[in-house]
Amino acid sequence: MATEPAAVEVVTDLAVGGMTCAACVKRVEKKLARLDGVTASVNLATGRARVHHPSTTGPDQLIAAVEQAGYPAALTEPARRTAREDGDEEDGDEPDDTRRDRDRLVITTLLALPVLALSMVPAWQFRNWQWLCFVLAAPVVGWSAWPFHQRAVRGLRHSAATMDTLVSLGVIASFVWSSYALFLGGAGEAGMRMPFTLLPTASDGVAHVYLEAAVGVPLFVLAGRFLEARARRGTGAALRSLARLAAKEVSVRDGSGERLVPVEELAPGQVFVVRPGERVATDGTVTEGSSAVDLSLVTGESEPVEVGPGSAVIGGAVNAGGLLLVRATAVGADTQLARITRLVTEAQAGKARAQRLADKVAGVFVPVVLTLAVTVLGFWLGAGADPQAAVTACVAVLVVACPCALGLATPTALMAATGRGAQLGVLVSGAQALEGLQHIDAVVLDKTGTLTSGHMSVARVTAVPGGLGEREVIRLAGAVEQGSEHPLGRAVTAYARRRTTPATLPAVTGFAALPGRGVRGHVEGRLVEVLAPDDTLPAALAHAVPSAGRAAHTPVMVRVDGTVEALIEVGDVLRPGSYRAVDRLKRLGVRPVLATGDREAPARAIAADLRIGEVHARCGPEDKADLVRRLREEGHRVAVVGDGVNDAAALAGADLGIAMSTGTDVAIGAADVTLVRGDIEALADAVRLSRRTLATIRANLLWAFGYNVVTVPLAMVGLLNPMLAAAAMSVSSLLVVGNSLRLRAWRPSPTPPRRPAR
Repeated sequence: MATEPAAVEVVTDLAVGGMTCAACVKRVEKKLARLDGVTASVNLATGRARVHHPSTTGPDQLIAAVEQAGYPAALTEPARRTAREDGDEEDGDEPDDTRRDRDRLVITTLLALPVLALSMVPAWQFRNWQWLCFVLAAPVVGWSAWPFHQRAVRGLRHSAATMDTLVSLGVIASFVWSSYALFLGGAGEAGMRMPFTLLPTASDGVAHVYLEAAVGVPLFVLAGRFLEARARRGTGAALRSLARLAAKEVSVRDGSGERLVPVEELAPGQVFVVRPGERVATDGTVTEGSSAVDLSLVTGESEPVEVGPGSAVIGGAVNAGGLLLVRATAVGADTQLARITRLVTEAQAGKARAQRLADKVAGVFVPVVLTLAVTVLGFWLGAGADPQAAVTACVAVLVVACPCALGLATPTALMAATGRGAQLGVLVSGAQALEGLQHIDAVVLDKTGTLTSGHMSVARVTAVPGGLGEREVIRLAGAVEQGSEHPLGRAVTAYARRRTTPATLPAVTGFAALPGRGVRGHVEGRLVEVLAPDDTLPAALAHAVPSAGRAAHTPVMVRVDGTVEALIEVGDVLRPGSYRAVDRLKRLGVRPVLATGDREAPARAIAADLRIGEVHARCGPEDKADLVRRLREEGHRVAVVGDGVNDAAALAGADLGIAMSTGTDVAIGAADVTLVRGDIEALADAVRLSRRTLATIRANLLWAFGYNVVTVPLAMVGLLNPMLAAAAMSVSSLLVVGNSLRLRAWRPSPTPPRRPAR
C-alpha cells in the first residue's frame, strides 16, 4: 500500500499591515499557529511575518488567517525585493503612508493647540471659549483619531483588543463626558471659567470639561507614532544603504563593441567595463587592467584593495583607480552583496528569548488594562467619589498603558545592531546568534584561510650582500618559475610580477624541472636556478634557514650562473589582523583553541606566533566535531571559526558557528555568523557588538515593563491627568526606539586590559 510523501516545510514571508503594538503581534502569531504545522514569528518594527509551514498549506491560507485576525496581509518576496523596495527611497524621502501621517499630524496640531492653550491657561479663557474648543475638538476626535477608532472596531469584530482600543476608548470617553458637561452639566454657560489642575478634582456645581484630553491624546499618540516610525525607519538605514550599492546599468563589452544594458540582463561569463569612480556591477574576475577597489561599504574593509588580472572583485565595490575589464561570475541573488542583504533581512525577523516573554505578557496586557479601567471606574463611583474624577481616572488608565514599548524593545535594537554589524563586516543570522555571541567562552580556530591567508606567498627575501640585489634576483627567479606548476613556483612568480615595473617578466628558455630539488632555465642569457638549500648556501644566508623552519615556511635558494644570490621563504602567511584578534579574544575572556588538518610543525609554529596554548594538528572533520563536543561537555560555550567543507560539521555542532565569507558555501550555510570582511579581527568586534546589543535590549525591556508598573497604579489612584498620560505613553515608545538607535553609531573600541588574576 502506497504511503503519501511527508509534507516539506516551507518558509514564507508576509507583509502585515495595521499592527501598532505587541498585542497585535501576539494575535497574528496565535492566529497563524492555529493552522496545522504552522509556526510564525512576527516583527512589529518591520511589519513582516516569517511563517514556517508544510507545503500542503498554501500562501492563500496564511493570508486568510492573518486577515481573520483583523490585519491586511500580502506575500513579500524575501530579502531581494525588500532591499530593492527600501533602496528606492533616499534617506531624506518619505513613503506615502509617512506623508499621510505627517499631514494628519500637522492638521491635528493646528486644531489641538488652541484647545490646549485655552484649557490650560485660565487667563486666556474669554466669553464662550468652551464652545470654540468644542468646535475645534470635534474634528480631532472624529477625523484625527479615526485610524484608532477604525482599528479598534476591526479588532472588536475579531474579539481582539489592542493599543488602539485603549486610545479610542480614552478619546471617546473624554469627549462624551465633555459633551455632557457642556450640554447638560452647566459648563456651557457664557462666562464659565475652568481652572487647570494636574490632578482630578471634585466639581463645584459645574461639571468640568476635558476637551484638552480629548485632543491631547490623539495629538501626542500621533506625534509619538510619527517620530517612532521615522526612528524605526532609521534602524533600517544600513539595509537601504546595501540595496543602493547595486548598480542599475552596466557597460558590457563583446565582439560588437561596448553597449550599456540594464544590470538584470547581465549573464555569467560576460565581460563588463568598470571605469574609475564607478561601482562594480556584480561579482567577477578581473581580466584586464589594474586598480584599487574600495570595499568599505560592502565588507567594512577600511583600506582599498589592489586588484589585477585574475583578482576577484565584489559587486558594489567602488573602482578607485584605473579602467578594469571584469568577467561576471555571479549575478542577481547569487552575488555576495545579495547574500549580505538577504542575511541582514532574515536576521531582523528573529526574536530574543526576552522578547518572547514580552510577547506573552502583551497577549494579555490590553484585556487586563480594560478590566482595570472598568474596576477603577466602579471603585471610585462606589466609594462616593465625584463622577468626573472617576471618569478622569478611568480614562488615564486607558491612555497611559503602553504595550508598544514591549513590542519595540527587541526588534528595533536588532535592526540597528544587524545593520551596524553589516557595515562593520559582521553578519549575524538573528537574535539567537547575537545571544550566542554574548556567552561564548571558547573559540575553535581553523588555521588555513582563517588565521592565515589560505594561499602560498613569499614571506621574506634575504639577498646576499654585494650581489645582484633583491629586486633583480626576484625578477629572474619569477621569470624562470613561470614554467612551473608547483604552488611554490606560482607564489614566487606572483610576487615577482608585483615587484617588477612593468609587470611583464622576461621569457625563459631551456626550462627544466628537477624532481625533488627545484627548477632551472635561461633568462636573458643567464642560468637561473631556484632550488632547495644545500651545502652551497653561503654563511651570509645560513642564519635565515632556521627562522624559516620555526615559522613553518619553505626556504628556496636562487642561484644565478652558479652563484647563490638570495634565499626566498615561501609559506601560508598569517593574516595581518590575526595577532590582534587572538589577543582581543583573550582579553574578552574567550579561550582560543587551534584545530587544523595541517602538519604538527606548521600548526605549532602558528600557535607559538599567536600565543595560542592549545593546538590540535592533523584534525579531520570528525576530529574537529569531536573536539567541539568535548569542549561543550566540559561546560564551555563553544564557537567554531572556519572556511572549508571540512569545517562544516564542527560549525553545525558548536554553540555558535562562524564562517569566513572567503570560504565555501557549505561552511557559510552551516554558520550562524559570517565575517564578510575576511578578517578574523572582526570576530572580537562581533562579540563586543553582541554584548552591547543584548545590554540595550535588556534596558529597553526594563524600561517597558517598569514604565507600566509605575504609571498604571498612578493613574488608578488619580495622580495622572489623561493628557499627561498620553504624553508619557508616547515618550515611552520613543525612549525605547531612541535607545536602540544608539547602536547605529556604535564603534569598535580598544578592548580594555584584563584584570590581574587574584
